[in-house]
Amino acid sequence: MPEPGTTAVVIVLPDAAPLLDAAWRIDPALVRRGVPAHVSLLYPFVPESALTGRDESAVRSLAAGFQAGDLVLEEVVTAPGFVAVTVPGLQPAVDAFRTRWPGLRPYGGRFGARPAAHVTVAMGADDPTTAARVRTAVDGLLPLRIRAAEVQLVVLTEEGWQSRLTAPLGVPDAP
Repeated sequence: MPEPGTTAVVIVLPDAAPLLDAAWRIDPALVRRGVPAHVSLLYPFVPESALTGRDESAVRSLAAGFQAGDLVLEEVVTAPGFVAVTVPGLQPAVDAFRTRWPGLRPYGGRFGARPAAHVTVAMGADDPTTAARVRTAVDGLLPLRIRAAEVQLVVLTEEGWQSRLTAPLGVPDAP
């Protein structure tokens, strides 16, 4: 489990909430409540204690370089204990953030150097029957049209994840 002060850069996808709701109905322990459906652009990001205005400006600048838009989610992927839906339309944004901060290994390197852009639906689905039930439930919701509109820099606090900054996609910083 991450420690308070851990940060992440994400694109929150409210329209993908039904995917997490489907997993929650099967087993609430599989879904991290209080964490909305999202794609992680870079997790973990710079620890809160080391974040600078330069990092925040870079997040805003990178977000401005990608247009807000509609996406269609179509593919469920699974790994032991894990169910997700890929979001290939956000892979260029994920790659740009990883390129900008090359010293930060996505997910601490647990999923290789270039994990695919995805919405995590269920974690801890170690029982194959439960994982299959989640996959079937989620697959029944696809294709799902969603909208990606903004990047958030979030910080884990004692009360949960909190937004530190929000940067709209495709909107340059005001001078």
